[in-house]
Parts: sequence; C-alpha cells; structure tokens
Amino acid sequence: MSDDRPARPSDIARAALEAARAASASRPRPTRRRIAGPRRTWTGPRPGADDPQPLGNLVDALVDQQDWSARTKVGSVFGRWDAIVGPDIASHCRPQTLTEGELLVVAESTAWATQLRLLAPSILGKLRAQVGGDVVTRLRVVGPTAPSWKKGPRSVRGRGPRDTYG
Repeated sequence: MSDDRPARPSDIARAALEAARAASASRPRPTRRRIAGPRRTWTGPRPGADDPQPLGNLVDALVDQQDWSARTKVGSVFGRWDAIVGPDIASHCRPQTLTEGELLVVAESTAWATQLRLLAPSILGKLRAQVGGDVVTRLRVVGPTAPSWKKGPRSVRGRGPRDTYG
C-alpha cells in the first residue's frame, strides 16, 4: 500500500484478520479433557437415534424392550372394545375377563346373549384382525345374572332371608 491513498475498509479488515491469526497461532493450545461417553457425530439428513422421536415410536420400542406385547394386546381388547365390535354391539355387552384365550362377554339381556352367540364367529374374526390371532381363541357369552342375597364376605348355607317370611 502506498501512503498517498487512503486505506480501504476491506484492507483494514484483512490486516486485522491476519494479525488475529498470527496471534492465535503463537499462543499455546490448552489440553482438552475428554469426557467419557460416545462421541457425537453428524447423523446426516435423516433423524438419528438421539434426535427427538414421535411418542408412538418410543412407546412401541419400550413395549418391545420390556416384553409387554402380550399384556398390551390383552389391554387393547378391553380398551378398544367399542371400536373392534362396533358401537351397536358394544352398547349391549361388555368384556368381563380374558383367561387362557377365552373371553367372557356379559350381555345386558338373554336375547342379546343369544344374538352374540350367533355373532361369535364374526366377533372372533374382528378380534383376530385387530388384536392378533393368539390373544382370543374362544368367546363365551353369558346373560345377566340374578341378584344375590349374599352381603359381605361370609354367608351361611340355607334359604337365607326368605325363611323368616312364613
């Protein structure tokens, strides 16, 4: 640069950058302590394992990892009963228990119990399609039960309260 021309801003910036680089190169570098654990690397354009995940994927991974798949299938029979059998049938019956592949369904009347026994193959087909074939293998339909006169955990055999009526 000659002394008769004024310095341009780009020349001033370039000189300051070169001075900063020279000062940085002459300064001793501090030693870096390595923290134990895996080194993070660039995952690329697709999401990596450490990126935020949808909640459904995390729940599915947890169910697989903990081997809860059989329990979640049983729970889905009870939790999604309305969606599996339809709102019309679900409004007249409810699943009670599921033991060893047999689903006990309680109907609101004996007429609905008879109707559900006739619909049992189609209900089993819907259950196999929605939940899986190994969860429910048999369907047992019962009607409503008569009211019980027993009150409490202990009872005495016999006619009960009706024996004092006459």
